[in-house]
Amino acid sequence: MPTRVYVGAMPRTDIPARLGVQLQPQQWASYSLVRDAVLKLEELGVDVLFNWDHFYPLHGEPDGEHFESWTELAAWAEQTERVEFGALVNCNAYRNPDLQADMARTIDHISAKGGEGRFIFGTGSGWFERDFDEYGYEFGTVGSRLDALGEALPRIEARWAKLNPAPTRRIPVLIGGAGEKKTLRYVARHADYWHSFVSPEELVRKLDVIKKWGDVDGHDVSDLILSTDVKGDTETADALFDAGTRLFTLGVDANSIDYDVIQGWLDWRDSKN
Repeated sequence: MPTRVYVGAMPRTDIPARLGVQLQPQQWASYSLVRDAVLKLEELGVDVLFNWDHFYPLHGEPDGEHFESWTELAAWAEQTERVEFGALVNCNAYRNPDLQADMARTIDHISAKGGEGRFIFGTGSGWFERDFDEYGYEFGTVGSRLDALGEALPRIEARWAKLNPAPTRRIPVLIGGAGEKKTLRYVARHADYWHSFVSPEELVRKLDVIKKWGDVDGHDVSDLILSTDVKGDTETADALFDAGTRLFTLGVDANSIDYDVIQGWLDWRDSKN
């Protein structure tokens, strides 16, 4: 991949606000619930759909119904026509980096429908110990998992450059997390989107760290798009928008979606554009 050189202000604010919805797989009795929700959310006008990359529920019944992330995303690629989609976020430790690249490229093509693909490669180092233990992956430490992510990202980019056929577009990379020594350096080197949970007040300092790493490593961070979760607080969302955030994602349980709440956030999105 060509080296990028930091050339201007960031984050990128010359794009409209977008609304994402993360379908969190709690107590799914059947996949038909997911399929119906994906269809309804695309029809409503949601911009991005996410799932998550875990093997067990993070809340509720510990052994509740659950589905694997990447195979589900391939189904979304075929089912949908307009929305972008991905995992929020993929766990780097669960799959070989070159395999991740090939899976992403394949899903990108499935979703293209005659144009460019719509897949967003969201990734992180992983943290849910039960996933690792139950499926036989070494949990290691926070540091070792982050080091593995740092080693994987260049391999993924290199594999995208070798694949035949190539991806339909430069697959956007979303990196989640806010650690200043490693994660934000990876953001500066590789990310198109930075997803975090930081407050509007923290955001300014974190962006300074990303700029610093961009300068140190000679990478352009001027096109970075800020992404965050939203709850019920539009005042905080307003402040994050003013600070430069442009992708706002609402987490919902697929079997109990309040579409009126989602419509309210769509109206809020439209008020910003």
